[in-house]
Amino acid sequence: MESLQNLMAGEDGTNLLIIGIAGMIGMLFVVIGMLALDSSDRRKTSRRVQRVKNAGKRNPTAADAVNIRRSTAFSTNKVLDEMIRRLLPQPENLRTKLTRTGLRITLGKYLAANLVIAVLAFLGFRTMPFIPTAGVVLLAIFLGAGLPYLAITFLANRRRNKFIANFPEAIDLMVRGLKSGLPITETIKVLGHEMDDPISTEFQTVTDAIKFGKKMDDALWDMSNRLDVAEFNFFTVTLAIQSETGGNLAETLENLSDVLRRRRQMKLKIKALAAEPKSSAYIIGSLPFIMFALIYMMNNGYVMKLFTDPRGWMALAVGGGMFLTGIAVMVRMVRFEI
Repeated sequence: MESLQNLMAGEDGTNLLIIGIAGMIGMLFVVIGMLALDSSDRRKTSRRVQRVKNAGKRNPTAADAVNIRRSTAFSTNKVLDEMIRRLLPQPENLRTKLTRTGLRITLGKYLAANLVIAVLAFLGFRTMPFIPTAGVVLLAIFLGAGLPYLAITFLANRRRNKFIANFPEAIDLMVRGLKSGLPITETIKVLGHEMDDPISTEFQTVTDAIKFGKKMDDALWDMSNRLDVAEFNFFTVTLAIQSETGGNLAETLENLSDVLRRRRQMKLKIKALAAEPKSSAYIIGSLPFIMFALIYMMNNGYVMKLFTDPRGWMALAVGGGMFLTGIAVMVRMVRFEI
């Protein structure tokens, strides 16, 4: 440990710092270049729209043809797209998670955000002399990979919860349409026009898929995989079974709407009962940070030994691991599956 500390404080540590900063600055320029390439999307779209407008005025050529097939590329930049395919283990899963946010975020932009945050975190933590270079690099990688993922997870969960909250009303609207004599495809189309986002957006996508020749069951299963919502899975299974066995679809969907409302009521009841344990977990989890801040203000030198002494690094690692384990146990204890 002493040799490692001497290495970080010596000439080799300075060279390592210079190399690290140069590498981060180089990655920053690469990110800026990729963002500049991605910014050409609007110009390409404008040119395609203009070609469509001009196609009616003269004989269309191969250059005027508009491709309506779904693009399988992960980025508009071919080099970045090839890097994503080679380096990421499961890029399709990540792209599906980005789609669940309801925003048009490509994998290229997501990775660019990772790199930018990592660079900014590295430059910011380098201003703190008590953190070694290895720790700065680890923190930069952790924040660069974690913050964007937490952001898209938050956006996806918010959109998912909004869908779940409004889905029983959407089923009721379908039931009224079926009772009035409309076919199921028309009621789905009505949802795409009458309901709010995200229900309107998702069901409009289903309607468009049916117009292009896809079977309704397949379009609904695609939507189910895209949303990953248990309530919508119940709806899809209900329609699939009813299409094979027959029966009163309006009555079946009415019963499903009642089940979903009771399911939501049960979730809210459990949330209320678990509010007190969660508050206790928040208080207990914040105590180490509060005590660190108080001791830092009262006796700065006493606390800084945790960052300057190798034994302090070991204590922080062990304590952090035990802290995260306790938080995970408490989270698991107040989580219930319905």
